[in-house]
Amino acid sequence: MTMEVPQTAKHVYRFDEGNASMADLLGGKGSNLCEMARLGLPVPPGFVISTQVCRDYLADNQTLPEGLEASIKENIQGLEKAIGRNFGSVSDPLLVSVRSGARISMPGMMDTILNLGINDQIVAGLATMMGDPRPAYDAYRRFLQIYSEVVMEVDADAFEKALANHKRKAGVTQDFQLTAEQLQAVVADFKKITKDATGKEPPSDPWEQLMAAVKAVFRSWNTPRAIFYRDYNKIDHNMGTAVTIMAMVFGNLGPTSGTGVLFTRNPSTGDAEVYGEFLSNAQGEDVVAGVRTPEPIARMEDVLPESHGQLMTLAKDLETHYADVQDVEFTIENARLFLLQTRSAKRTALSAVKTAVDMANEGLITQSQALLRVDAEEIGKLLVPQFSTDMPEEILKERFLARGAPASPGAASGVVCFDATKAAELAAAGEAVILLRPETKPDDIHGIAAAVGVITSRGGVTSHAAVVTRGLGKPCIVGCEGLQVNLEAGTFTADGKTVREGDWISMDGVLGTFYLGDMDTVHPTLDDLPEAIELLGWADETRRLGVMANADTPADAAQALNMGAEGIGLCRTEHMFLDPRRLPAVRQMLLNAEAAEVWRRANGDRVFRAESEEEASQAVRDFYEALGQVRELQTSDFEGILKVMGARPVIIRLLDAPLHEFLPPYETLLTELMELRHVSVSLAELQEKEAFLHLVDSLRESNPMLGHRGCRLGLSFPAIYRMQVEAIITAGALLVKEGLDVNPEIMIPLTVDVEEMHRLRQDLSLVAAQVQVRLGVKVHYKFGTMIETPRAALTAGEIAKESEFFSFGTNDLTQMVFGFSRDDAEGKFLRAYIDEGVLPNDPFASIDVQGVGALVKMGVEAGRRERPNLEIGICGEHGGDPASVAFCHEVGLDYVSCSPYRVPVARLAAAQAALAESQI
Repeated sequence: MTMEVPQTAKHVYRFDEGNASMADLLGGKGSNLCEMARLGLPVPPGFVISTQVCRDYLADNQTLPEGLEASIKENIQGLEKAIGRNFGSVSDPLLVSVRSGARISMPGMMDTILNLGINDQIVAGLATMMGDPRPAYDAYRRFLQIYSEVVMEVDADAFEKALANHKRKAGVTQDFQLTAEQLQAVVADFKKITKDATGKEPPSDPWEQLMAAVKAVFRSWNTPRAIFYRDYNKIDHNMGTAVTIMAMVFGNLGPTSGTGVLFTRNPSTGDAEVYGEFLSNAQGEDVVAGVRTPEPIARMEDVLPESHGQLMTLAKDLETHYADVQDVEFTIENARLFLLQTRSAKRTALSAVKTAVDMANEGLITQSQALLRVDAEEIGKLLVPQFSTDMPEEILKERFLARGAPASPGAASGVVCFDATKAAELAAAGEAVILLRPETKPDDIHGIAAAVGVITSRGGVTSHAAVVTRGLGKPCIVGCEGLQVNLEAGTFTADGKTVREGDWISMDGVLGTFYLGDMDTVHPTLDDLPEAIELLGWADETRRLGVMANADTPADAAQALNMGAEGIGLCRTEHMFLDPRRLPAVRQMLLNAEAAEVWRRANGDRVFRAESEEEASQAVRDFYEALGQVRELQTSDFEGILKVMGARPVIIRLLDAPLHEFLPPYETLLTELMELRHVSVSLAELQEKEAFLHLVDSLRESNPMLGHRGCRLGLSFPAIYRMQVEAIITAGALLVKEGLDVNPEIMIPLTVDVEEMHRLRQDLSLVAAQVQVRLGVKVHYKFGTMIETPRAALTAGEIAKESEFFSFGTNDLTQMVFGFSRDDAEGKFLRAYIDEGVLPNDPFASIDVQGVGALVKMGVEAGRRERPNLEIGICGEHGGDPASVAFCHEVGLDYVSCSPYRVPVARLAAAQAALAESQI
C-alpha cells in the first residue's frame, strides 16, 4: 500500500498568478497589484507571500515555514530576469521593496521597507547605474533608517534629529537639497545610531536583509498600533498580512522623477474630480508620512505633462474596472510611470454617500450596490458638527490662528495636546482633546482615535493623518505652514499668538482653519444633504422593517420626522416628569401617593373632589392637587407630540422609572436636616424637613431597578396611570376635534405576568372610555406592553392575550439576561471582558444574539402564535445599531425605534438587511 504524500501548500504567488478576487490570500495590496498586472498596466514586477504564511509564522513561534526561503529566492530570480538587474550585484543592482497588506486596508498600521538590497559596495554601483551618486545615497540613508526602525526596533526620533542636524549644518530645509557628500555623512551617522542602540550595524548581506524584513513585516501584524486599529475598526485579528516584494522604482532621480498619491474622486467631498498630491524628486514615504508638504496633483501637468496625461487615463480606467473610488500610489522614474498600489479609497461619510449615489446615477453600479456600498454607520457621521454662523466676523478674525489643508470635515473644540499617549489619557478622563503635531505617525493611532480632531503643521491631504482621520470620521487639518510647533516647550505659535498645551482651540475641518478658544457647534440636517436624501429614499423602497424614533418632546418629534422616522416608538413620560419646572408637583404627587391610595381603598374607589372631601388628610389633598397639575402638563405634552406626528403611531410608555429618580437623595436631605438643627429655624420648618426625610426614606429601595417601578407602580397607585391615560386620550380627543388624525399607543412597562396586563388594561380601558364619552370624541388607541424581563419573553404567548403590541426593551432585558448592572459593568469590567475576548462585543451596544436575541425570537414566535397580527418592535439603543437592525429583520419584527439622529442609520441598515436576505 502506497501512502499518499500531501501536496506542499503554495507560499508565494507571482503577480501574473493572482487577481483581485484573491484578497483573502494575497491581501488587498497584493491582489490588486496582481489584477493590475493582469490588465497590462505599468506595475513593477513582483510577487506576494500569502497571508497563510503570516498566520503559520505567528502560530509557530515566529518560525518561517520550510521551503519559503527557497521560494523567495526562486521568485527573486524571476524579478532579475524581468528587470535585467541582479539582487546583490555591485554593477547592476536590483533593489526591492517589502510591503505589508492585509485583506482590509489598515493605512500605516503595519510596516514597509524600501530600497532593500543595498550596502556600502552596492550603493556605488547604484550611483553608476543612476548616473548620479545623490539619489543612490538618498536611497541608502532611507533604507538604513527604515530597516533599523522596523527590523532592529531603533527609535525613529534619533534618525530624524540627526537628519535635521545635517540639514541645519548644510543650510537647507529640504531633504532633497542635501548633496551626495552630505548624504554620505548622514549614512555614517545612521549606522552609528543603529550600532549604539543595538550593538551592531544593519546587515550588509542583501539576502539577510530580505529574510529579516519579511519576518519583521509579519511581526508588524501584532504591533500595539495594529492591534488597536483592528479593535477600533472591528477587524478580525486572525486575518494576517501578506508580504509583497517588488522591484524598486525610483522617484528621486531628479526633475523628471517623482512620486504621489491620487484618489479618483475627492475623498472628503465626493466630488467627481481627481484629487491628490505629487512630489518631484522624492520617494513614496515622503508623501504618505507627511514629512514634506506636497503639491496638488494638477501641478504635475506643468512638470511632467506626458506622465500626467497617462496617469489621468489610468485613474479613470481603474475606477471603471473596480466600480469604486480608487486610492492610487504611483512613482515616475525618469519620465516613466509606474503604479505601485490601488485600493478602494478611505473616504469621509459625505464622500461615501455622494460617490455611491453618483456612481449609481452614472450607471457604474446599481442602486442596490449603492445601498450596500455605504456603511450604515457612515450615515450617522454625515451629520458632523459645524460651527455656528452666529459668531461675529470680528471675533473670528481676532481668534484666528492658522489655515491649512482641509483633510477631513467637521468642527471640534478641545484642549491642545502634543502627545498621542497623553491625548488618549486625557480623553479617557473625559476631556475633549485636539491632537496637534508636526506630523502623525502610525504609532499615534491611539491618540488619533481618542482625540476629537487632529492638526499637523506638515503633510498633505494624502498623508497618514488625513487618511486615518477620514476613516475615523474626525475633523483634520494638515500642512499648516504658518504653525510653529515646539514640542519640548509644549507650545505652538501661529499668527503671532502662543498657545500652550492644555489651552482650548477650535478647528473647522471643512475650511481648514482653527481658532483660539471654545466655539459653539450646530448639527446640520438631512435637508442640507441631497445625496443622502436620495440614497435613503432608495433604502425606504427596499426595506421591510419600519423605523421609528424615541422622542419625548414636540421638538424631538419634529427632529425625528426630519430624519425620516415613521412614528414614535418610545415616548418616555418619566423624562417629562424630570423637567425642573414640574418636578415639585411630581414629587408632591409621588410622596403622597401611598396616603391617597389608602383613602381610595377606604372610599370605594370614588372620584376625589376637594370641595366635598373635608375628612381627607392634607397628604391626600396634596396628592390630588399635584395630580391635577401633572395631568394638565401631561395633556399639553401629549397634545404637542401627537400634533407633530399626525396619523403616525406614537407609543407612549406610562411611568416606568424607579421613584427615587424623582426625589432628592436621602443623604443630601439628611445633611441639610443636620445643618438646620445647628441654626435658628422655626420648629415648624424643622418638622416639615423631618417629615419629608421620612417620606423619602420610606420610598428608598435596596435595588430600585428591580423594585417598585413600571406596572407595579400602576397597580399599587392606580391614580397615577389613570391620570396619564386620561391625559393621553384627552390630548387625542382635542386634536380629533380640530380635524386631525392621531394614533396613540399606550405601553404598560415591565410586565412579567399576563394578570398584570389584564388588570391594568381593564382598568385603564374604562378610563379611556369615560374620557371619550365625556368629550364626545372617538380616539383610536391601542394597549400594549414592553417586554423587558426574561419571564415576559418566556410567557409572551400568554401576555399577548391581553396585549395588542409588544415592544422589546432590550436595554433592561440585556441587564437581566446577563445579570449586569449596566453602569457598574461598564465602569468596572465590561471593557476588559471585550478587550480580552471574554465577550465578543458590548451587549449594550449590539444585541447579544445567542442570549437576549434567543429570548426575543421566542417572544416573537409565541406572541404571534396567540395573536397573528401582533405589532412587535424594539425601542432600546439597539434600534440604531446596524447589526441589531439586521437581527430584528431576521426575526420578523415590524419596526425598530432609536434616537432621532440614528434614524437614518437604521433606515439604511434595514435596507441592507433586506438585500442580504434576498441574496441568500
